[in-house]
Amino acid sequence: MAGNEWINGYLEAILDSGASAIEENKPPAPVNLRERSDFNPTKYFVEEVVTVVDETDLHRTWIKVVATRNTRERSSRLENMCWRIWHLARKKKQLEMEDLQRVANRRWEREQGRKDVTEDISEDLSEGDGLGEPITLDSPRKKFQRNFSNIEVWSDSNKEKKLYIVLISLHGLVRGENMELGRDSDTGGQIKYVVELARALAKMPGVYRVDLFTRQICSSEVGWSYGEPTEMLTTGSEDADSIDLGESGGAYIVRIPFGPRNEYLRKELLWPHIQEFVDGALAHIVNMSKALGEQIGAGQPVWPYVIHGHYADAGDTAALLSGALNVPMVLTGHSLGRNKLEQLIKQGRQSKEDINSTYRIMRRIEAEELSLDAAELVITSTKQEIEEQWGLYDGFDVKLEKVLRARARRGVNCHGRFMPRMAVIPPGMDFSSVVVQEDTAEADGDLTSFTNTEGSSPKVIPSIWAEVMRFLTNPHKPIILALSRPDPKKNLTTLLKAFGECRPLRELANLTLIMGNRDDIDEMSGGNAAVLTTVLKLIDKYDLYGQVAFPKHHKQIDVPEIYRLAAKTKGVFINPAFIEPFGLTLIEAAAHGLPMVATKNGGPVDIHRALNNGLLVDPHDQQSIADALLKLVSEKNLWHECRKNGWKNIHLFSWPEHCRTYLTRIAACRMRHPQWQTNTPADELAAEESLNDSLKDVQDMSLRLSIDGEKTSLNESLDTTTAAYDPELQDQVKRVLSKMRRPESGAQDSDFDKKVTDMPSKYPMLRRRRKLVVIALDCYDSKGFPAKKMIHIMQEIFKANKLDPQSAKMTGFALSTAIPISELTEFLKSGGIKINDFDALICGSGSEVYYPGTYTEENGKLYPDPDYASHIDYRWGSDGLKKTIYKLTNSSEDAKSGHSCIAIEHDAKSSNSHCLSYLIKDPSLAKKVDDMRQKLRMRGLRCHLMYCRNSTRMQVVPLLASRSQALRYLFVRWRLNVANMCVILGETGDTDYEELIAGTHKTLIMKGVVEKGSEELLRSAGGYLREDIVPVDSPLIAYISGGAKAEEIAKALTQISKAEGM
Repeated sequence: MAGNEWINGYLEAILDSGASAIEENKPPAPVNLRERSDFNPTKYFVEEVVTVVDETDLHRTWIKVVATRNTRERSSRLENMCWRIWHLARKKKQLEMEDLQRVANRRWEREQGRKDVTEDISEDLSEGDGLGEPITLDSPRKKFQRNFSNIEVWSDSNKEKKLYIVLISLHGLVRGENMELGRDSDTGGQIKYVVELARALAKMPGVYRVDLFTRQICSSEVGWSYGEPTEMLTTGSEDADSIDLGESGGAYIVRIPFGPRNEYLRKELLWPHIQEFVDGALAHIVNMSKALGEQIGAGQPVWPYVIHGHYADAGDTAALLSGALNVPMVLTGHSLGRNKLEQLIKQGRQSKEDINSTYRIMRRIEAEELSLDAAELVITSTKQEIEEQWGLYDGFDVKLEKVLRARARRGVNCHGRFMPRMAVIPPGMDFSSVVVQEDTAEADGDLTSFTNTEGSSPKVIPSIWAEVMRFLTNPHKPIILALSRPDPKKNLTTLLKAFGECRPLRELANLTLIMGNRDDIDEMSGGNAAVLTTVLKLIDKYDLYGQVAFPKHHKQIDVPEIYRLAAKTKGVFINPAFIEPFGLTLIEAAAHGLPMVATKNGGPVDIHRALNNGLLVDPHDQQSIADALLKLVSEKNLWHECRKNGWKNIHLFSWPEHCRTYLTRIAACRMRHPQWQTNTPADELAAEESLNDSLKDVQDMSLRLSIDGEKTSLNESLDTTTAAYDPELQDQVKRVLSKMRRPESGAQDSDFDKKVTDMPSKYPMLRRRRKLVVIALDCYDSKGFPAKKMIHIMQEIFKANKLDPQSAKMTGFALSTAIPISELTEFLKSGGIKINDFDALICGSGSEVYYPGTYTEENGKLYPDPDYASHIDYRWGSDGLKKTIYKLTNSSEDAKSGHSCIAIEHDAKSSNSHCLSYLIKDPSLAKKVDDMRQKLRMRGLRCHLMYCRNSTRMQVVPLLASRSQALRYLFVRWRLNVANMCVILGETGDTDYEELIAGTHKTLIMKGVVEKGSEELLRSAGGYLREDIVPVDSPLIAYISGGAKAEEIAKALTQISKAEGM
């Protein structure tokens, strides 16, 4: 088994101390070392280590070892392996101690954070303030009215709202029909959940359109349908007025290309391409909002009502999209990284480094933390998920959340602190495929009418029934049904052992295992293949042929028939997973009339509380599983009672109920959306330029056609084609052409260009640009001041742009930097560069945006974009941050250690209303960004913290502010697509440097310009890696020498502008 080669040593130890017992299929007797004075390393490992290893792994390797015939060689190898295992055992204990220490440190840090918050807000954290618990499964509407009396339950009165909702689920294979659930570990219950959620939401009153975003995959490895850009799921609300239904209403799957276009990637490999997806999704949302505005918004854009991310990768994406659009974000984790990391560490089979390398677990955890930063609401399936899983995260504290919520409700200042709300909303289920059956003896428990071949002809049975029954000697016996992927955590091997070792159960029932779809076990992933191999061996070991069915293939449409077959035989559904986040299959089984036996760990506890239709068991207790199954199969009165109870309360898990609760909770969030008028009319010059630019493409096309002899000039082409269709349009174009026919004297051209670039305008020049070159070189001297060579580089870039006069008029420039506007203005002036040479200035690490030539005061002084200031103000708590940052960086521990200097000092000159800037007085005391971010999150403070200017400054800006997000703001605000931007960077930079590399924009990296950045202060050891953020070998990234001249820069810009995604 991969990763367990050292088991060979264990088994050789067993051979030496108890081989005869193994040959008789008996476990070796335990050895008590205390009874003997001499130390025997072989018996030590048998007693201390081997007993915790899965016996199927031992048996597999023992078969290989027993073939050894040379006793001397075997004994020598045994002694060597024993000492190696002893070392591994010590290492495992060391890792366990380190894990315990880590947990203790987190607990201490959490308590310290609560103490700091208590001091700042002067309120006892133990105060309950009469808050109700999160919604439970019983009577959701009544619970709302009792605990949240001020929240109006979503109803038909909201029909006129016409909402646009965005759902995101990135990984796996997503399509509306014939879902390939179980094909791989990425295509499971989450895929079915999000597709059905999209369909159900689109049918709710007040919802006009639902977009489910996922990845577009054009690969021969998967079906062609996954490469389709869009797929309609439903046409919309059934009771909607047909007059109000526009052409864009309903639910759709929208596939955005990102990452390698012709390759299907598992979810762990998608992380470096997340930014590319964000830009592609943003472009779709902007276009769709405009289209919906024309249909149902009276000409005003209809922005998403909410953006809902599913799983960590989509949560990270939703956080960036909601920040760029200033709309609420909702998160559903489905399964969580911290919980998985703890489980893997406890197994002791992999080091933390190996776990991170395999699962990218630290990147996943950081994405979940970022999602908590931005989310208004986190939807969970169970209360246990809130307390035992989300409680592990820095960004969520149950006690602190209750206190902050109570203060906010009373209108008391929280000093910028925030915790997302958690809501328990069980997943819904589509009952359309459920066939209602009468609870009578004639309806169930008898397959004779379907299988009888004597006398009358047998009824036609579903093909999946025949596929299952071909395995069974007596298909009339009750079926114990398990339906899951062959994942080790689903615990199917324990179920099989329980069935195989309980003779009364084998005599009364059959076992059916639906373990996804497979062609060849050898071609499956390691974990799944190991489970299936073990299942086959256990069937052989217990001689269960004719009693266990395990079909290789089934379709999604077969699943209801599988449930119906089990119910027909008066069977039982079982979910024996070690931990089950929710357990949607339990709901499906109950709807089809099957009682359940389920794990007592996780969501099944809440389901059992609501339905009371079965028994809960300890998944580690094999005997408990067998007893529960035997009880339900043998006691028919109990079986019928559980069946009736399930049907009685199943409506609690319907999709309409889920969506009603969902929309009610979202409506209670703080609704926000872009406040500016995106259809602001342009001035006359802008309109002329827009027409000129649009006609250039026509002119280029006509010139190409003239080569073939079809047309000789632009005028002729217009006379012969346009006039034939629309004479009025022809006259309009001629008038524009007359304005374009200017004398060719250089002086007049110069005057016109000067008019275009220098004349005052009500709106920024960005509205007239098709391309934008963003200079973001973090080039500073040792004191953090901008280096003089920056002037020369900018001048060469300007020259490069002017080498192509046609392109120069369409191309604008932006400067993105950490320094404030006052210092930047002085620096540009010292180098003879006019500030009006730039269309936009992004200053203070993305905390301010300026437009030279517009947004100026009477004295000519620039003032920042007020819309951007209000845009990033969300969750900005400068007062709380000032106090906390000073405490964390200038702690009493540093003073005791003998340091007389202060770690940081406030830099008022570089600060502004949305940027706290600090001078680093002692670099040795500077804490890493991820360490500072963890401590701030534990105190309920959400922000974007970075080191910049050659590690001489630490700057803190709002959560929604950053240099990369500022570029997306320019897109949403001024319609300059991110894909038409080119960002010029150095080889290193500030700690936000990595965020500027990836995306749909082009990136030009100048070698040798930035000698030293601040990236060494970004991450602590053991965190996620740069490779998890920046894609390797992306065609959108090019390199050029820092000493390149204008011609070389122009050539590089031209080449990269033609580049497309992978």
